[in-house]
Amino acid sequence: MFVRYRAAAPNRHGRYPGVFALVNGLAWSGSLTDEQQRFRHRENNWFQENLVDPGQLDPSPYDRTRYPRAEAWFKSSAVQFLSRVEGYLAILDAHGIEWIRLASDRPGRIVYDDPFQIIVDGRP
Repeated sequence: MFVRYRAAAPNRHGRYPGVFALVNGLAWSGSLTDEQQRFRHRENNWFQENLVDPGQLDPSPYDRTRYPRAEAWFKSSAVQFLSRVEGYLAILDAHGIEWIRLASDRPGRIVYDDPFQIIVDGRP
């Protein structure tokens, strides 16, 4: 089983950003409180230290020409990562940004796979 948290509605490009992108967008627009900003820095750093960034290993999974609907999903067994998403969801709730949780055994064609996450090219 795989899990993804994302925007409930598409952005202006027709994509559904994940919760990290949504919270980072709030930060870049100056909308976060000081406490939310501290949380974002701390947790983003934790994820950078503990989760492989597939784009740093090989940029091809996020190449929009090859994989126009690339999405990252956590494996349901990656509890240490999934549990930390809750704080990001609380920030989105506080700012009235709707999000949804998706769960699937077959979220799409896998183009990257590691012990904690996959990247898929859109829907099957």
